[in-house]
Amino acid sequence: MKRFLYLIPFAFLISCAVSKAPKEEFRGVWIATVANIDWPKHPSDDAEKKKKDFIAILDFYEKLSFNAAIVQVRTAGDALYPTQLAPWSEYLSGQQGSPPEGFEEPLQWMIRETHKRGMEFHAWLNPYRATFDLDTLALSNSHDFYRHPDWMLKYGKKYYYNPGLPEVQDKFNQIIEELVTTYELDAIHFDDYFYPYKIEGEAFGDVATFSKYGLPGQSLEDWRRSNVDSLVKNVHATIKKNKPWVQFGISPFGVWKNKSTDPKGSDTQAGQTTYEDLYADPVLWVQEGWLDYLAPQVYWSMDYPVASHKKITSWWANATPNTNLYIGNGTYKIRNNVDKAWGKDNEIPKQLNYAREQKHIDGNIFFSAKSLMGQHEKVNTKLAKKFYALPAENPGPINQVARAVQLPGIVSLEKTGQTVEICISHVDQIPRFLNLYLVKNGKAQLLGKEYLSESDSEGCFAFNLTPKQLRGNLQINISDAYGNKSAMQPLNTK
Repeated sequence: MKRFLYLIPFAFLISCAVSKAPKEEFRGVWIATVANIDWPKHPSDDAEKKKKDFIAILDFYEKLSFNAAIVQVRTAGDALYPTQLAPWSEYLSGQQGSPPEGFEEPLQWMIRETHKRGMEFHAWLNPYRATFDLDTLALSNSHDFYRHPDWMLKYGKKYYYNPGLPEVQDKFNQIIEELVTTYELDAIHFDDYFYPYKIEGEAFGDVATFSKYGLPGQSLEDWRRSNVDSLVKNVHATIKKNKPWVQFGISPFGVWKNKSTDPKGSDTQAGQTTYEDLYADPVLWVQEGWLDYLAPQVYWSMDYPVASHKKITSWWANATPNTNLYIGNGTYKIRNNVDKAWGKDNEIPKQLNYAREQKHIDGNIFFSAKSLMGQHEKVNTKLAKKFYALPAENPGPINQVARAVQLPGIVSLEKTGQTVEICISHVDQIPRFLNLYLVKNGKAQLLGKEYLSESDSEGCFAFNLTPKQLRGNLQINISDAYGNKSAMQPLNTK
């Protein structure tokens, strides 16, 4: 299998501003499909239009040297891929349960296009949201609302899976196992929707389930948290049992607890918190080793009085040192929020600078994909020049599985003008990256990387380089999904 992939020439060389960029840094973007926030733009678009629009998102973020796409593949009891476990999503086909015409394997296609650009693909799922509204007549007969009505709880204007039912947890583990074993994913990803955000004056109707399954002396609140804990623990075990290199990440609401209710909480006054209102305890999950990364949604401005981005970011960096920590940034708020700080072009750059200053922060994720596309040119220019002028390696998991990685076999090497085409062979059973470096004074600067999936044993990759880079000491290596690397291999391009 051969692929010809092209690296966009660098517009900016190393400067004082970009030299501070870490060698490893997670640079992710959330691509939301629920309510067609980012993609597809409209469910009725034909397959070619849907593909064109998805590629436009990938190309935009590839130019910014992003290295991961987090794509929502399950929004509310549905799926953006063919499965017997859930109906097709209405956001993909226009009618729940109907396959998208001319687009039989959308997830497989999205993964392949993402990997072509040297980016990881993280499959994003919502575990407990069963419907997006109360229009149950629009649901497919194969939706769990009809298959298992006893699993459903109405709350506000949505239906939710009852987290306290063992059958619900078993079903979700089946969903995860099918995804991990069927598709060449790099990670499974959850966002902040566990138990629903509280609605004043309305109770979540799981008291009968608590009476049946709660332990003696256990409070309703602790029982709810234990249900979410079990979900996280079991999903982690399911992933690692099947493909231990596939990562598991969660993006919780930004505030764990306020200091006013717990001295260990952050110096914030959030109206709801992830621990007390969503019954989620990401601090525990990190301590137990159930996560490969955590990505709290810190969507406030740097000095927002009741929830300062600076204070919350520092809190997470200190509270969760035993995992890869990525900060979720609310780029959707740029010039779209009553907080005047978001009217300035330097708010996101300030947040990125602050994250890089923290010892235990390993990258950032932007919500959402469309927020920067075709707008906010000054912000995009700052990102391109000062933060993302050069690519970065994806962080490996904290609990790295040590293994030897063999050198790639160079089948051919051709230089045409400013393009270097490398054809390699490499046999392995887990995903890998081919990395191209410029080595100078013992320091290796990553120039580009290409993805080798589980099934790839060979590939051809074309890198467009500057004349100065072509004259330099170019070397390649292979890094696996655990972060292990082969030795460096020099290239003769003279």
